[in-house]
Amino acid sequence: MFKKYVQRKLEHLVRVYFAKHQDVKLVVVVGAAGKTTTKISIATVLNEKFRVRMEDTNHNTQLSVPPALLGVEYPEGKVHSPLAWHKVFKAMRSRIAAPTDVDVIIQELGTDHPGEIPHFGHYLKPDIAVVTSVVPEHMEFFGTVENVAREELSVTAYAAMTFINRDDIDAKFADFIKSERIFTYGVHPPAEYHFLFDEGQDILTAFAGDFISPELGNVPAEINLVGEHNLKAGIAAGAIGAKLGMMAAEINQGLGKIRPVPGRMNILQGQRDTTLIDDTYNSSPAAAIAALKTLYNIKAVQRIAILGSMNELGDTSPEAHKQVGQFCDPTKLEMVVTIGRDARQYLVPAAQEKGNRVKSFLNPIEAGAFVSQHMQPGAVILAKGSQNGVFAEEALKILLRTTEDDAKLVRQSLHWLDLKRDLFTK
Repeated sequence: MFKKYVQRKLEHLVRVYFAKHQDVKLVVVVGAAGKTTTKISIATVLNEKFRVRMEDTNHNTQLSVPPALLGVEYPEGKVHSPLAWHKVFKAMRSRIAAPTDVDVIIQELGTDHPGEIPHFGHYLKPDIAVVTSVVPEHMEFFGTVENVAREELSVTAYAAMTFINRDDIDAKFADFIKSERIFTYGVHPPAEYHFLFDEGQDILTAFAGDFISPELGNVPAEINLVGEHNLKAGIAAGAIGAKLGMMAAEINQGLGKIRPVPGRMNILQGQRDTTLIDDTYNSSPAAAIAALKTLYNIKAVQRIAILGSMNELGDTSPEAHKQVGQFCDPTKLEMVVTIGRDARQYLVPAAQEKGNRVKSFLNPIEAGAFVSQHMQPGAVILAKGSQNGVFAEEALKILLRTTEDDAKLVRQSLHWLDLKRDLFTK
């Protein structure tokens, strides 16, 4: 009952805020993968013209979204405290009463169970929604990818307009779209917003080419993201900027300022002149395969893939891990190193059947130590995996050129370090 009271109060205060500050634009980002990189990329571009508010963690739940929208701190660890929520309500009322300090609010919306994305529509009326992808997520609750699509695309019913990633959302899900104001983005045509670039360029540095939009035509730009799946985040950012009336020069400047998010295809320097691709924030079959595709296209004396188990896949886990294992290419990889039980049980046999050299571990520290012994100077090493029970970033920590770069990895707060220490020293 207390949670329901808090939620209703929060949603009421958000309605009051937008009723009073009607000039503030709201952009929401939903999707099974890629939300955070897309959200941050949009904020980076829009900052060239607008005052932007973007909550920079992953507070995307029913209770955490309302405070984030108004720029109020979420009471982490105190969600059962009436006093903590009283302070949140008071801060939100102050935001409502004060003159607006933003032109655009950018907010990520998340879902773990069916019905959560539709519920946001009870109190939010976004000017723009972005749907980044439809791939398996939280399959223990959604069951099928069709249910994932129905959930994520439900945002089209209450957003004034929606941008859909044409590359990562199958056309067969079109029946779940409930609006006619739909625009598409993707790496290549026929997406309305796309990016032209020389596919032979060094993809470890940046994508240099032209951002294409109906409003502005060709806009020369450089997007400092690794992997075509991340390039789409920059394209989405340019698309939102163009739709909100930004000039070509502003979009050019904004796209050039986009940088990788920690744990999401972030390039780090390793020992012995190695290059580490840190994609350890989370994992799914589509994301793991996209990361491997990027690794395959990088010229290197040696390529190593560290692949952790993928969580929250429910009954689809065996087939999902097998799919990733089958995508491991022994002509492109010197070795595959896995972390976790599901990866050992399902991914490893599929990768071995393809002819890969595979080594399996149950924790990331042992995996990192093994790679450290076998990596050659100039190697490129990809690390990818889910968080709970996997924590592939701890494998990379062993490989970093300097311990000062530990802070560039994900989940390095005292809370996370204590949790991981307890988990891996049992």
